[in-house]
Amino acid sequence: MTEPQKRSDSITAPLRHAVFRRIWLASLLSNLGILIQGVGAAWAMTQMTSSADKVALVQTALMLPIMLISMPAGAIADMHDRRKVAMAALLIALTGATALTLLFWFNWVTPNVLLLFCFIVGTGMALMGPAWQSSVSEQVPPETLPAAVALNGISYNIARSFGPAIGGIIVATAGAVAAFAVNAVLYLPILIVLFFWKRVTEPSRLPRERLNRAMVSGVRYITNSPSIKIVLTRTLVTGIIGGSVSALMPLIARDLLHGGAQTYGVMLGAFGMGAVIGALNIGTVRKQLSGEAAVRACTISLAGAIAAVALSTNAFLTAIALVLAGAVWMLAVALFNIGVQLSAPRWVTGRSLAAFQAAIAGGIAMGSWGWGHLTDIYGVEAALLVSAGLMLLSPLLGIWLPMPPVGARYEPPAEALADPEVKLSLTGRSGPLVVEIEYRVATDNARAFHNVMQEVQLSRQRNGAYGWSIARDIGDPELWTERYHCPTWLDYLRQRNRATQSERALHQRAIDFHLGPDPIRVRRMLERPFGSVRWKEDTPDRAANEVLPVVATAAGSST
Repeated sequence: MTEPQKRSDSITAPLRHAVFRRIWLASLLSNLGILIQGVGAAWAMTQMTSSADKVALVQTALMLPIMLISMPAGAIADMHDRRKVAMAALLIALTGATALTLLFWFNWVTPNVLLLFCFIVGTGMALMGPAWQSSVSEQVPPETLPAAVALNGISYNIARSFGPAIGGIIVATAGAVAAFAVNAVLYLPILIVLFFWKRVTEPSRLPRERLNRAMVSGVRYITNSPSIKIVLTRTLVTGIIGGSVSALMPLIARDLLHGGAQTYGVMLGAFGMGAVIGALNIGTVRKQLSGEAAVRACTISLAGAIAAVALSTNAFLTAIALVLAGAVWMLAVALFNIGVQLSAPRWVTGRSLAAFQAAIAGGIAMGSWGWGHLTDIYGVEAALLVSAGLMLLSPLLGIWLPMPPVGARYEPPAEALADPEVKLSLTGRSGPLVVEIEYRVATDNARAFHNVMQEVQLSRQRNGAYGWSIARDIGDPELWTERYHCPTWLDYLRQRNRATQSERALHQRAIDFHLGPDPIRVRRMLERPFGSVRWKEDTPDRAANEVLPVVATAAGSST
């Protein structure tokens, strides 16, 4: 490995970039604040009610918004200035934290009110997540992106190492209201840093998608990406089973260790310290093990750590088990995160990360409710042992859903294509558009061509096409016709230019099967040609500003 490669692989490499360094340090403080508030909220709930269900619901209230609004949040992050989206999200969280502080000061907080404002703070953080994570690629070069993703995980877990202990001290000495106030104050540094970040953007020549269409585009991309679907499924399962530790941590401290707020803070700190250790070793794990082997090792280790926590009544032994649990939990989640982030093209990065956030947070939220309910019936120890048993069995999913080799590289978008030549006056909403592409393929290559076209189908559908089909002429077996639809002319232009370099190479592989001196034939047709004919003689022509400008004709190979 060359010296520049070693420097880019270093975990500290992203910190050499001033923008990333400032945002990272400010986010460390905001992470510290949210964890201090989490300690205050969880401990305040244990003082207001003896219900394990209610205590576990604090974690659900903080995580549920991520599951509910992550896809809209991801679409908003991809559609708008990510810096402004992150700032607006932080203002929502700041408002919730400030209001909770005031309500608690005046003693107007009930368990339900506490859950409501935890939900509001969680909503702000859910909106911020995709914008913040997807902007990392704009703050560092591509070769340092894996290290930057790992550093963001380290930031959270450094805070997790010290925040809960600090939160425990604050709650023990000044009460939960002080924890809520500290959280509100610690949102300010990252707001200031983002305000002064001079983000450079390249405006798109095409109009912005509407929110509902952007969400559909994100879902369509994910459902047509087999590797991302597998990663998200494994993430969801890991979150549901492994969420028992964080959800039941207050009860572990109170019921198993017979401690108070400080014990709770120390146990969370041990978990966070382990997570930092795990994050620091992400690069080594990715080099030494395949994705499936790494996830299998993490889940088996996590099962053993959860079982040790369940059976231990000694604070020191529990802390050691939590260090191990934090390390392997962080490794597993970071491997999932890096895989998703490095596998999605930039136009859908926010939405892909939102789906990842929804998977992990939704898993933790659902798991937290389930583990709390099980604890009410059978107790903390039994619930943790059930969690450990399920985690031990979870690697069996790899038989049906093996982890793909994702996240090996960061792929920039392919070069933009010129718009095709048209002779109708089209607007952006003209459509649906039907595209037919004719290939002439030697009969000996029919099966190989068909196999490549199955991959082309996923590529087209990921980027916006629907109703895809491939047909073979029964009278001329060498003639094949690929056919697909796009909802509108604008959607078609977007679909053409969303392909990555590897997808363009895949399309070229299909074209390479074509025989003869003439290029493949491409037809683009309006299925319902509104505006292409006059329905009445007195129908006026379209205004000039309604007609979408068209660029010079594109190469024949660009479909």
